[in-house]
Amino acid sequence: MSYLFTSFSGWKSYVNEHSLTLPESVLEYEMNQKGGEKEEILSGILRAYEVMKDAVTTGLEEEMTSRSGMINNGAKKVFNNPLTVLSPEFQKLISRALAAKEVNSCMGRVVAAPTAGASGILPGTLVSLQEIHSLKDEAIVEGLLVGAGIALIIEEKASLAGAVGGCQAETGSAAAMASGAIVYCLGGNIDQIFNAVAITIQCMLGLVCDPVAGLVEVPCVVRNASAASIAFSSAQIALSDVSAVIPVDECVEAMGEIGSSMESRYKETAMGGLAATLTGQEISKRVLIQDIEILPDSLQE
Repeated sequence: MSYLFTSFSGWKSYVNEHSLTLPESVLEYEMNQKGGEKEEILSGILRAYEVMKDAVTTGLEEEMTSRSGMINNGAKKVFNNPLTVLSPEFQKLISRALAAKEVNSCMGRVVAAPTAGASGILPGTLVSLQEIHSLKDEAIVEGLLVGAGIALIIEEKASLAGAVGGCQAETGSAAAMASGAIVYCLGGNIDQIFNAVAITIQCMLGLVCDPVAGLVEVPCVVRNASAASIAFSSAQIALSDVSAVIPVDECVEAMGEIGSSMESRYKETAMGGLAATLTGQEISKRVLIQDIEILPDSLQE
């Protein structure tokens, strides 16, 4: 017996009735539905977090230039900029989210949580959170379990895929996972955790998926950084007991409704938005020509 993650209200009722924490209920789900052992699941999540941390380090230390040329060591430029707009911590947050996502865009190893296109958000937020608050890896693992439960419900009630719901479904869902994890790791209660998710989704509603040249690079990388900052702002608001007003389940349902009514050109087709601009079209043509030129002669005929 385990909760099947169909709604946030149901999740709250379930853990209260069974005297479980949110992470414990997700562990229970994994063990009952997937047949895993507790220690095996926890060690797997810890390994995933290690990959996230490695992606941050790789993006900040190694060459990060994509084949298209659209990604060119942006994370390092932000991290090393002597001008700090807000605070050193904020600068690190942005650069870390950029770094992990640039690794993905340059064909490196990342954790697709919930998708590769949003793979910089959880690493950027959780590595920064851990550093600022001196959290142990075990606390981050529990936060990731909370994030996984959040993703399961979003997937059930809306979508996690840009091709289905636009970028709100990818970076929006990742930011919601991150904000919930942040609040949990800082000792927030269930209402505050779910409120953070609701606030995050409200901030991300309607975001289209318009990758230039069909590559998950522009504007995807910078959106990871923006989503990471929204996750922190939502967590701060929720921990201050400021209400989202609209319940989290209704926010997710709104995300699903918006995604289903969004035109297909705004859902990962590279036919609308930034991808359809003059510059976007020029880049697309150049990238296509490059791809053709590197094909073997037999495939070009």
